Amino acid sequence: MVERGRHKVTLNSSGYLRLGVNIDHVATIRNARGGDHPDPVRAAEVAAAAGADGITAHLREDRRHIRDADIARLKGEIGLPLNLEMAATPEMLNIALRHVPHACCIVPERREEVTTEGGLDAAGLHNHLKPIVQRLGDAGIRVSLFINADRRQLEAACSLGAPVVELHTGAYCDAAVARESAKRDAELARLAMAAREGAELGLEVHAGHGLTFDTVTPVAALPELAELNIGHFLVGEAIFIGLDASIKQMRAAMDEARKSLAADGAAGGKGGA
Repeated sequence: MVERGRHKVTLNSSGYLRLGVNIDHVATIRNARGGDHPDPVRAAEVAAAAGADGITAHLREDRRHIRDADIARLKGEIGLPLNLEMAATPEMLNIALRHVPHACCIVPERREEVTTEGGLDAAGLHNHLKPIVQRLGDAGIRVSLFINADRRQLEAACSLGAPVVELHTGAYCDAAVARESAKRDAELARLAMAAREGAELGLEVHAGHGLTFDTVTPVAALPELAELNIGHFLVGEAIFIGLDASIKQMRAAMDEARKSLAADGAAGGKGGA
């Protein structure tokens, strides 16, 4: 148990925080010139060797980065669990059912957006999402919903039968980059509350979007989280230090946050004895 303010929270069942590496933007670089280089599947292999626990790839409607053939190869050639990010459309549902990845994370998607701009309105789209979540689950695919840190959305995920949610960390990261400390702290508090509420509702809670070496530690220290998904920053940092080193440094930062959390819990337990 770890005490935070008036709340006592428990680390996720293993205490270990998984790292999912999103290789979309390796494919973005490839597609800028055409051809097959750099190969996102090769990037996934590097990620696996560097300590990633899973690979994430977002197959967008416009195929701006990941292509259909990439999904087939990732499923067939990579030993790590594949997390397919997808819009809630008939086309993407059929692709997911054909390839049967380990997990599918349903995300909002607009063709004109540069990157995912916010969380899925799981509550407002309940009737649309229900049969999609059910068909994915019936196929043995773990369903995750990418949502904002909001109690209504967490409850909607439970109602839909999705076992996992991924909290959108973009607002927290944007505030941190802009050095808006009050907003950063408020957004982190929202994430902490949502992680705690999600765990209380029986959901497995993940988080991701925009995380960097500078912003990951407070999020990784949220005890209820089971997984972080990080991509764009790792690929960008790889230009300077290499993908292997980028992933290893992120893995180390996450592990250090968890060690500090466990140490705080142990110190609190001794103090209360």
